[in-house]
Amino acid sequence: MLREFHALHHADSPLLLPNAWDFASAVALFEAGFEAIGTTSLGVAASHGLPDAAGCTRTQTIELARRLADLPRPITVDVESGFGGGADEVAELAAELAGFGIAGINLEDELGDPARHQELISAVKERVPELFLNARTDTYWLGAKSLADTIDRAERYAAAGADGVFVPGMATDGDIRALRDAIDVPINILYQPGQRIEHLAELGVQRISMGSLLYRAALHAAVATARDIRVGAAVAVGIPDYSTVQDYAIGGGRRRGSGGFQ
Repeated sequence: MLREFHALHHADSPLLLPNAWDFASAVALFEAGFEAIGTTSLGVAASHGLPDAAGCTRTQTIELARRLADLPRPITVDVESGFGGGADEVAELAAELAGFGIAGINLEDELGDPARHQELISAVKERVPELFLNARTDTYWLGAKSLADTIDRAERYAAAGADGVFVPGMATDGDIRALRDAIDVPINILYQPGQRIEHLAELGVQRISMGSLLYRAALHAAVATARDIRVGAAVAVGIPDYSTVQDYAIGGGRRRGSGGFQ
């Protein structure tokens, strides 16, 4: 899975990465034929009644990763900024996830000191060099959308050993091209409604993440369905039936126990 996941970042078209928040959503995405699956830190946190990016979902993230690792697809896990750990602790977390069979992690800088993030990246890559480390910088997500700062951080993180650089919020053609020209590792952007995958590929994007979009869409669909029922409107077609969802959780478990998904 590790080699396969690396290779997916160097294919003819970008890796379109959907992000799951629990086991059932990951199995549903697997059944839909996606080549790899990530996790969303917001979805994992919110589904447990916890805040995102607060470093408080380490246990829940590890437990989900342990289950998802049995899927016959590369899995990459969002570990926020390392859940507040130092270099040794984050490297140990990465090694634990790799031990399950996880193919990659997403490690964000939260606009902190880039030198510290370089230290975390170096520690992880020294401990588990085969793990795909996607270094996220929030210069466009939380900051003032500084291209110069973004490129500086991206170059630092690539030099520290990052296998890819993720800049959520970056969307303009010029900025994406400038980042592409500045670094040799795959670049990852967060999908935004209206974007075309073919155009992003032309710009040099090699990975497109869906982030928390699917989780938020699921919440929207749940509330919309409840409202439709309340007013007597027709319920949307295509909703999985009970046995299908049961099979995602229980049938999936049986298939894992009998030698893996078929």
